[in-house]
Amino acid sequence: MAQPDLKKMSLAELKKLQKDVSSAIDGYHERQKEEARALLEQKARELGFSLSELTPGGSRRRGRAKASPPKYRHPENPALTWSGRGRRPNWVTEALDKGKALEDLAI
Repeated sequence: MAQPDLKKMSLAELKKLQKDVSSAIDGYHERQKEEARALLEQKARELGFSLSELTPGGSRRRGRAKASPPKYRHPENPALTWSGRGRRPNWVTEALDKGKALEDLAI
Protein backbone atom coordinates (compact mmCIF):
# COMPACT_ATOMS: atom_id res chain seq x y z
CA MET A 1 0.00 0.00 0.00
CA ALA A 2 1.38 3.39 -0.97
CA GLN A 3 2.22 5.70 1.92
CA PRO A 4 0.75 9.20 1.62
CA ASP A 5 3.26 12.03 1.89
CA LEU A 6 2.07 13.52 5.17
CA LYS A 7 4.36 16.54 4.91
CA LYS A 8 2.60 17.70 1.75
CA MET A 9 -0.92 17.35 3.15
CA SER A 10 -2.94 20.29 4.46
CA LEU A 11 -4.27 20.37 8.01
CA ALA A 12 -7.77 19.56 6.76
CA GLU A 13 -6.47 16.55 4.83
CA LEU A 14 -4.50 15.34 7.84
CA LYS A 15 -7.54 15.66 10.13
CA LYS A 16 -9.70 13.78 7.63
CA LEU A 17 -7.06 11.05 7.39
CA GLN A 18 -6.90 10.87 11.19
CA LYS A 19 -10.70 10.58 11.38
CA ASP A 20 -10.74 7.88 8.68
CA VAL A 21 -8.02 5.88 10.44
CA SER A 22 -9.83 6.16 13.77
CA SER A 23 -13.08 4.97 12.18
CA ALA A 24 -11.27 2.08 10.48
CA ILE A 25 -9.70 1.01 13.79
CA ASP A 26 -13.07 1.19 15.57
CA GLY A 27 -14.66 -0.84 12.78
CA TYR A 28 -11.89 -3.42 13.00
CA HIS A 29 -12.41 -3.81 16.76
CA GLU A 30 -16.16 -4.20 16.29
CA ARG A 31 -15.65 -6.89 13.63
CA GLN A 32 -13.24 -8.74 15.95
CA LYS A 33 -15.80 -8.59 18.80
CA GLU A 34 -18.53 -9.92 16.52
CA GLU A 35 -16.31 -12.80 15.36
CA ALA A 36 -15.44 -13.65 18.97
CA ARG A 37 -19.10 -13.48 20.01
CA ALA A 38 -20.10 -15.75 17.12
CA LEU A 39 -17.44 -18.30 18.07
CA LEU A 40 -18.55 -18.24 21.70
CA GLU A 41 -22.22 -18.62 20.75
CA GLN A 42 -21.36 -21.57 18.50
CA LYS A 43 -19.37 -23.30 21.25
CA ALA A 44 -22.15 -22.68 23.79
CA ARG A 45 -24.72 -24.21 21.38
CA GLU A 46 -22.46 -27.25 20.90
CA LEU A 47 -22.55 -27.75 24.66
CA GLY A 48 -26.32 -27.27 24.85
CA PHE A 49 -26.43 -23.73 26.23
CA SER A 50 -27.09 -20.24 25.02
CA LEU A 51 -24.39 -17.66 25.52
CA SER A 52 -26.72 -15.56 27.69
CA GLU A 53 -27.08 -18.52 30.08
CA LEU A 54 -23.33 -18.65 30.56
CA THR A 55 -22.57 -14.97 30.95
CA PRO A 56 -23.29 -13.09 34.17
CA GLY A 57 -25.80 -10.29 34.33
CA GLY A 58 -28.08 -11.49 31.57
CA SER A 59 -31.43 -11.15 33.33
CA ARG A 60 -30.24 -9.35 36.48
CA ARG A 61 -29.13 -6.27 34.60
CA ARG A 62 -30.57 -3.00 35.84
CA GLY A 63 -29.87 0.62 35.20
CA ARG A 64 -29.50 1.70 31.62
CA ALA A 65 -32.21 0.88 29.16
CA LYS A 66 -31.47 -1.39 26.25
CA ALA A 67 -29.93 0.47 23.32
CA SER A 68 -32.32 1.36 20.53
CA PRO A 69 -31.60 -0.11 17.11
CA PRO A 70 -30.00 2.29 14.64
CA LYS A 71 -32.34 4.15 12.29
CA TYR A 72 -29.79 6.27 10.44
CA ARG A 73 -26.44 5.42 8.83
CA HIS A 74 -23.58 7.59 7.57
CA PRO A 75 -23.62 7.43 3.75
CA GLU A 76 -19.84 6.93 3.42
CA ASN A 77 -19.00 5.10 6.66
CA PRO A 78 -21.58 2.41 7.51
CA ALA A 79 -19.95 1.89 10.92
CA LEU A 80 -21.41 5.25 12.02
CA THR A 81 -25.06 4.92 13.00
CA TRP A 82 -27.60 6.79 15.10
CA SER A 83 -30.82 5.56 16.70
CA GLY A 84 -32.54 8.93 16.38
CA ARG A 85 -32.47 9.35 20.16
CA GLY A 86 -30.29 11.63 22.19
CA ARG A 87 -27.95 14.27 20.89
CA ARG A 88 -27.65 14.42 17.12
CA PRO A 89 -24.18 13.24 15.97
CA ASN A 90 -21.95 15.70 14.12
CA TRP A 91 -22.09 13.69 10.90
CA VAL A 92 -25.92 14.00 10.87
CA THR A 93 -25.76 17.74 11.52
CA GLU A 94 -23.17 18.17 8.75
CA ALA A 95 -25.31 16.19 6.28
CA LEU A 96 -28.38 18.27 7.13
CA ASP A 97 -26.37 21.49 6.72
CA LYS A 98 -25.34 20.31 3.24
CA GLY A 99 -28.98 20.03 2.22
CA LYS A 100 -29.69 16.35 2.85
CA ALA A 101 -32.92 15.31 4.52
CA LEU A 102 -32.96 13.03 7.55
CA GLU A 103 -34.84 10.48 5.41
CA ASP A 104 -31.79 10.35 3.08
CA LEU A 105 -29.78 8.86 5.98
CA ALA A 106 -32.44 6.33 7.01
CA ILE A 107 -31.47 2.67 7.01
